[in-house]
Amino acid sequence: MFRDLLQQKLDGIASLRSDQIEALERHYELLLRWNQTLNLTAIDSEELIVERHYCESLFLASHLPPRSLRIVDVGSGAGFPGIPVAIFRPDCSVTLVESHQRKAVFLREAARKTRNVKVLSQRAETVSEHYELAISRAVRYEALLPLLKKLADSADLLTGLENPPRNPDFEWELPILLPWGGQRYLRIGVSRETVNVRFT
Repeated sequence: MFRDLLQQKLDGIASLRSDQIEALERHYELLLRWNQTLNLTAIDSEELIVERHYCESLFLASHLPPRSLRIVDVGSGAGFPGIPVAIFRPDCSVTLVESHQRKAVFLREAARKTRNVKVLSQRAETVSEHYELAISRAVRYEALLPLLKKLADSADLLTGLENPPRNPDFEWELPILLPWGGQRYLRIGVSRETVNVRFT
């Protein structure tokens, strides 16, 4: 069912190899098991889980620049969008930052077979490394924007209808409407210091 839903909803949007589908399905099954004792997602509909978590993450991944990138997923939670991005783009290294210790344990278990993923169980404010791209979903702008310049030169965010507040450090492109409805968007921001470079 997961595979069918995933392929149906991604038709014409992103193409996955069989090993990538298997890796995503393993993550999904682990998510369901752990969610019984740890609140990883409040969504209980399989269709909505596939759409909101996996398809939105893969949509973001399909819009990444074509070269290898060092990516940080801020507030990764259950691994979205970071783990699907890492599976879709094995040429990129993805660091999942999650301060909730039990969620970080889940992330380490979920990422065991995904070699291009690292987990940091700490607050994003304390991360000292600088990345080329920050990604995030379901993290409030107010919490995220002060960190972006410190963490990365560019940001890809999965958001709702709200616009990012004015920020002197980042310039935002027009939002890209996600293809599944529900007023969900991909927002791409670039540091004003590197605004003419989108890592082509």
